[in-house]
Amino acid sequence: MTTDSPAAKPAASGSDPGALDRVGLATGLSAYVLWGMLPLYFPLLQPAGAVEIIGHRIIWSLGFCVLLLAVTRGWRPFATTLRSRRTLGLLVIAAVVLAINWLVFVYGVLSDQVVDAALGYFINPLVTVALAVLVLHERLRPAQWAAVGIGAGAVVVITVGSGRLPWIALALAGSFGLYGLLKNRVGRTVSAVSGLAVETLVLAPVALGYLMVLEVSGNGTFLSEGGWHVVALVASGVITAVPLLLFGSAARRLPLSIVGMMQYLAPVMQLAIGVVVFREAMPPARWWGFSLVWLALIVLSVDGLRARRSHIRPRPAVADDAAIAEPIAGEPASAEPLTSEAPGGGPTGPSVTAAERPPRPQ
Repeated sequence: MTTDSPAAKPAASGSDPGALDRVGLATGLSAYVLWGMLPLYFPLLQPAGAVEIIGHRIIWSLGFCVLLLAVTRGWRPFATTLRSRRTLGLLVIAAVVLAINWLVFVYGVLSDQVVDAALGYFINPLVTVALAVLVLHERLRPAQWAAVGIGAGAVVVITVGSGRLPWIALALAGSFGLYGLLKNRVGRTVSAVSGLAVETLVLAPVALGYLMVLEVSGNGTFLSEGGWHVVALVASGVITAVPLLLFGSAARRLPLSIVGMMQYLAPVMQLAIGVVVFREAMPPARWWGFSLVWLALIVLSVDGLRARRSHIRPRPAVADDAAIAEPIAGEPASAEPLTSEAPGGGPTGPSVTAAERPPRPQ
């Protein structure tokens, strides 16, 4: 089934059908660079605290999503999402998990724990593997088990070396992994804008009530720190939604493996910002822990690439071209399925597991 989207158009004559989409590369890199630079933005919102910042982020993200829905005439799919009890229920839970993820990340940045925040997004794929086993009952390959074990060892090394559990990293990885799982259950029928609009709409009453209490009690900063502070808080909505839209464009244009490799750009940037800009300490135990995490990710990535290649089979020759639905030139294969199911409903061994799907950061 073809669409009018750029990804669905045949490759131009003389173009290389194996070449990567330049627009997809540009939008994907832009999304992850913006996410990677977030630790530089949130300190600009002080003296607002983490909870106040998240309250504004929710409210202004909702406002920006409403504007986008109006401009793109996306009210019908948005209304359809609200009418589906199953989808709405999943998005309500996802909204709560997302709020936790946002709050922990902002707290980590404002409390000079950017390195721990970066660690959380490095180990997120490993947590996703664990969720695939615990929740989706997927069977893991030996290399995937090895990667999870190495990642667990990294946490132990960092905990013993620093004398404290890296709870910010674990909370970010756990909440983001669970958020990705919930969004996967929602499916690709809900657009990025509609999904974020529903999630922020669910959170908006609590956020608005909290912000009103702050202002009435004189503890809020929105109206007391000058015009630039107001602009910076309002801009948090744009900064939240724009990378999400860029990511959505990239995910439609690029192969899953390329998007998966891009996901490490953001934590690499965050780690560099924590060490170079904010001068956070990196004792040997931390370097050993990060090294183990990177080793686990290499094992996981190499195993994923091998698994995908092993599932590539030559297409059978048929007389009627219509008998096989050929992929459209330049359009990546769908990354949605997590498992193939046996007649009884049990997993038979996925070609692409949940852990191999890049998450959609917020």
